[in-house]
Amino acid sequence: MTLADSGLPLHERVAQAVETAIASGRYRAGERLPTHRQLAQQLSVSIGSVTRAIDALSSRGVVRGETGRGTFVLAQAGGEADDGIVDLSTNAPPPVIAPHRMTEASELANRNALALANGGYIDLSGTDRQRGVVAGWLTATRTPLGTDEILLCNGAQQGLHLAFAALRERSTIILTESATFPGAIAAAANLGMTMIPVTHDGEGMEPAALDAALANTGAKTLYLTPVAQNPLGFETGPERRRAIAALVERHDAMIVEDDIYGFYAAKGTLTFRQLMPERVVYISSLSKSLTPLIRLGVIAPPARLMGTIRKRMRAEGWGLPPYVAELGAAMIETGLADEAVVALRAEALARLELTRSILGIGAVPMPGGTPHLFLPMAPIKAEQFARRASEAGVRLTPPSAGQVGEAPVAGLRICIMAPRSRATLERALRILAGIFESEEEVAV
Repeated sequence: MTLADSGLPLHERVAQAVETAIASGRYRAGERLPTHRQLAQQLSVSIGSVTRAIDALSSRGVVRGETGRGTFVLAQAGGEADDGIVDLSTNAPPPVIAPHRMTEASELANRNALALANGGYIDLSGTDRQRGVVAGWLTATRTPLGTDEILLCNGAQQGLHLAFAALRERSTIILTESATFPGAIAAAANLGMTMIPVTHDGEGMEPAALDAALANTGAKTLYLTPVAQNPLGFETGPERRRAIAALVERHDAMIVEDDIYGFYAAKGTLTFRQLMPERVVYISSLSKSLTPLIRLGVIAPPARLMGTIRKRMRAEGWGLPPYVAELGAAMIETGLADEAVVALRAEALARLELTRSILGIGAVPMPGGTPHLFLPMAPIKAEQFARRASEAGVRLTPPSAGQVGEAPVAGLRICIMAPRSRATLERALRILAGIFESEEEVAV
């Protein structure tokens, strides 16, 4: 085994080396790995680095440690459905949380949940303590938020629905890019609202096109995912954000800022929430930055919309389940949230490098790591490619799923974080590379 020469932390490079050895067949399912000391000697690293690497592999379901016996390789079915298909259509992070750390957070959540007055039944948007913990973490990691400025809800999806509903009175039209998150499309449709596409480039909506759209459509709401835009994969930089904010101000509009992938941000820019808090409904969640097991959403509306959103939340679902709120808060309080973000960013970078290597991709919009990539191609070819991939055992999102307006989506999204292991991702990517090669041969 050898360590890859990359920008990943040392323990992640060790984990990558061990996982590569497993994928190559050097260590098979059920076999015991060398001891930590032996691995450290083989790779010329410290035992501590090996321990962290094995913990990471354990959390991903690659290996399992047994007290007194050693570390054993698990059968790899991660990222594959019962029918053997590898799913690259679901934008969910792989497991990076070690079981013992989840146990620690659960024990803290148990104690706090059992102490809640009325079992937390009347705290529709989270208790003051729960909201304070979440707001403090977002302030430290993403954007300044106060305890009384946020509501906890059932995932970002409910947050989007609540935001659109609160803004519906101003206009039933929502401006967004030509391809966007299918969940946002569904929320808008459920409320009888219409999404209209705005011409965009590699950083988001083009200011001139947005200016014209706001003037000509009567729209008063923009839906934006400025970091790792789904499915197009770009990040909006500071200059473009300021230009969009100025137009929103000029046309008396509002922004629904979906910052669910905000922890992947690399351009160091202010959020729209920071630029114009009275014109932004900010949305986030722990589903992408921690685990989908915790569907804890965050919505931070302007103060004037807070009461309206609270009332609708009460009518729709009586708030987030109290235990989920406590578990999410406990994951932050124990430091697990910070660890997960570091691990996911490192994993995203490693998987991006793997994907670029196998598929021969050059420059990408977010070279520091991203949960998904968008592969531009003609609409008809994209649909055909998705069908061929499915027939070959790799599930991709149909391009039409995120289509806004009449023009078909010219490309495909690949969710590189979906499989549990890099070995499964690599197998799927090699299938896709084979399809690309066969199409090139036919074209010639």
